[in-house]
Amino acid sequence: MNTLDKLRPLAAIAEERERWREQGRTVALANGVFDLLHVGHVRYLEGAKALADILVVAVNSDASTRAYKGPGRPHIPEAERAELVAALACTDRVVVFDEANVRAIIRALKPDVHVKGTDYTPDSIPEGDEVRAYGGRTAVAGDPKDHSTTELARRLGREGTK
Repeated sequence: MNTLDKLRPLAAIAEERERWREQGRTVALANGVFDLLHVGHVRYLEGAKALADILVVAVNSDASTRAYKGPGRPHIPEAERAELVAALACTDRVVVFDEANVRAIIRALKPDVHVKGTDYTPDSIPEGDEVRAYGGRTAVAGDPKDHSTTELARRLGREGTK
């Protein structure tokens, strides 16, 4: 599948989700900003993919990134960040979202597993209650939080918050 074909609106992915369910395929949802894509992001997404047949990645929009990370972020525009994430072999679909969290995406897709990075535990994932309400589960994936966009930007001489 072409990288750009992986980029879909939530409604289209929700329709696909129904077909995947009928086929008995499991779905993992991962989310994040993915600004200045680095090896920590790749390891997180590859780990998330290992937990299900299909990996849907929700990428924070520019506006939600600024609200979450501060006015100096993102460094890379949302369309480019989404395309980079879509280009990864482990990623099956990508959706950009404006909200502060992925609760609406969880409600629409009802992923079998919602996956966050290792800065969480399965019990500390903020949207965990939403996932457990329909019988889904939460998980963590990736390596220890030894990589960060903030640190990478600092090393490159760029300023940014968080």
